[in-house]
Amino acid sequence: MASDSRYQSLRAELAALCARYPTTYWRELDQRRAYPDAFVGALTSAGLLGALIPRAFGGRGMSLAEASVIVEEINHSGGNAGPYHAQMYTMGTLLRHGSEEQKRAYLPDIASGALRLQAFAITEPEAGVDTTSITTTATREGDHYRVTGHKIYISRVQHSDLMLLLARTTPREQVTRRSDGLSVFIVDLRQAIGHGLTVSPINVMLNNETNELTFDGLEIPAANLIGEEGQGFRYILDGLNAERILIAAECIGDGRWFVEQATQRACERVVFGRPIGQNQGVQFPIALAHAHVCAADLMRFRAADLFDQTQPCGAEANMAKLLAADASWEAGNVAMQTFGGYGLTVDYDIERKFRETRLYQVAPISTNLVLAYLAEHELGLPRSY
Repeated sequence: MASDSRYQSLRAELAALCARYPTTYWRELDQRRAYPDAFVGALTSAGLLGALIPRAFGGRGMSLAEASVIVEEINHSGGNAGPYHAQMYTMGTLLRHGSEEQKRAYLPDIASGALRLQAFAITEPEAGVDTTSITTTATREGDHYRVTGHKIYISRVQHSDLMLLLARTTPREQVTRRSDGLSVFIVDLRQAIGHGLTVSPINVMLNNETNELTFDGLEIPAANLIGEEGQGFRYILDGLNAERILIAAECIGDGRWFVEQATQRACERVVFGRPIGQNQGVQFPIALAHAHVCAADLMRFRAADLFDQTQPCGAEANMAKLLAADASWEAGNVAMQTFGGYGLTVDYDIERKFRETRLYQVAPISTNLVLAYLAEHELGLPRSY
């Protein structure tokens, strides 16, 4: 598959690293629902957990476009970048809006792996994707804030030291715009869990550590507020745009893997005395899936380049996520159909990757909400929600 030629050395670096963790490694973890400690350790040793952190703070100082190649290649190898990607997209909020003191306090240790920032707490049981309707509150009390409320579907909390938290600091009825009055905090999970924060695991259909969080008077130092109080929604948009672009890249990696697996199977599998790939009913869906993955790839780089230039990229980030998620899901279905019954067999890894890529139809934002955003903000249609 043709891809952006700017990043061949980075792709080669990732291919060599990922080759040490073949699909059998990921398959075994999936069956145990276990965290890929060894793989994350290898990424740490290679400096890739600090990909977006400036060199002055011990990171590799990469662009978001380069970071997207990292997660793409992890998924393209047959692995899963999910246990790793949050340490990238949270940087969009921390790097652009955190204070110099916060950066000096956290970034060097995040870059070295001494600290993990792998959790981003936004979603709530009732609000869902309606972020401005969250009800978790943070009330200022002297030199700290006291947090009360709930979050749901928050990943990697049990494998993180730090977490970004979005909470309401001004009641919604007291603000002019519903996006006002929200603030972002750095939560030290090592101090919070058991002292006002309860973490309850949620079982899901793929190997992704997911949790419900209950805040019951958790104290957070006022120094952990990112930027200005009440401006948090604007700050997290950088993180959300980065997240959408990185998820798009992961989907592209999945799509490439599915297309390659389907192509190889179609060439090798002989039925009625001929390779099944000789039949247009088999080869055309694979070719179409390939075309759609390639098209989504272009939108991913368009969005990433705009982000790196600090240009508005909300529409492009959303379109990249939409197109890539659809392309990977299409490619997954094509691979499953090409393998037939064998696609359901654990040893071929199709069913595992099939489950993993299905997530991105609904998370971190549903395809329907992306369409609603584009309809309103790009086409000028009436707001539908």
